[in-house]
Amino acid sequence: MPAYRTRAQRFDDYVLDAVERLERRWSRQLEGTEFAVEDVPPSNPAPWEHGGVPLGRYFPADAGQAARIVIYRRPVESRANDALDLADLVREVVVEQVAHMIGRAPEEIDPELRD
Repeated sequence: MPAYRTRAQRFDDYVLDAVERLERRWSRQLEGTEFAVEDVPPSNPAPWEHGGVPLGRYFPADAGQAARIVIYRRPVESRANDALDLADLVREVVVEQVAHMIGRAPEEIDPELRD
């Protein structure tokens, strides 16, 4: 029998899968970037965020800290219909944040993204 995985652990796996997929093509640009999962975003939105709950955020490197991309588990889960949809949505959010970090369109980062 497979080992039991919590929803949070499965979500972490989806994020790791998405990051590993991008690292194959963008390893140099992602070098040193930290990826993290938090349950919910802080209550104070970033100045560039208007309306709605963010699904992820990119934090540039600053004061000796590495660049960081955070994916917010509960808002992402609430928008998914099922496990396959959740995996796709996690991938989209990771790609969007990497695109923001690198300064490219999400379609350039992962041309196979679903529409």
